Amino acid sequence: TCDTGDQQTTAAVRLKEPAATIVERLKDVSTYEGEDAVFECRLSQEAAQDAQWFLGDVPLQSNEMNEIRVQGTRHSLILRKVTLEDCGSITFKVGQHSSAA
Repeated sequence: TCDTGDQQTTAAVRLKEPAATIVERLKDVSTYEGEDAVFECRLSQEAAQDAQWFLGDVPLQSNEMNEIRVQGTRHSLILRKVTLEDCGSITFKVGQHSSAA
């Protein structure tokens, strides 16, 4: 605000946070049936609110079969006790960026 006594003007500053990008991509995982499969990637910043994991086209959530972790910029997915039905493409998406393994 600038105030000269009889006149006043005001302006605002707005910042847009840059979109997160994937700086360390997913790697393919081979394991045995009944073991856990761990997928990890790293983002350019911590504050990524729209990150999502997919098995094929199905979005994944943390539950007894899938564990989703976020530690700073590192995002990980643990598929517990995988079966043959778990074979396929794992995709991590954040904003308009994605990585698959």
